[in-house]
Amino acid sequence: MNKKQALPWEHPRFKSWIAVGRACQLMQQTLARQLAPLDIKPPQLDILINLYRFEGISQQELARKLLVGRSNMSMLLPQMEKRDLISRLGDRQDKRILRLYLTDKGRKLTEEAMAIQTALIEKTMSAAPIEQCLTVADVMEQLAARLQADEDLASD
Repeated sequence: MNKKQALPWEHPRFKSWIAVGRACQLMQQTLARQLAPLDIKPPQLDILINLYRFEGISQQELARKLLVGRSNMSMLLPQMEKRDLISRLGDRQDKRILRLYLTDKGRKLTEEAMAIQTALIEKTMSAAPIEQCLTVADVMEQLAARLQADEDLASD
């Protein structure tokens, strides 16, 4: 390593970088533990919530929203379909496109899981004023947009 090159922990924004990563990891671990009685994991919850919000979304649109590859979708969706949580139906105009829907069982499970997630959000975030939470959200959205733009450039 070059002696003039700054070490990561010497960078003035390093503390923020680490804090964001740690918070994200701990949020995922805590959510996973709280969802365990429902026998779902956070990636499955992400799928369920998106189908709850955007019924009939295509597999491709869902993968894009969740920032995952189609291979991840092709692993999770059949498991969820087998558990009767979702159904995949061909698009009426273009049979190559599969549209995703929650089953009644999937909708009920999603509502239970969202209640757990909402309670966790409230417990975790209630110590900070709403304005501060919104400021953190704005900064994180800017960071995510910058990282996504870099990813988009790298994949072109």
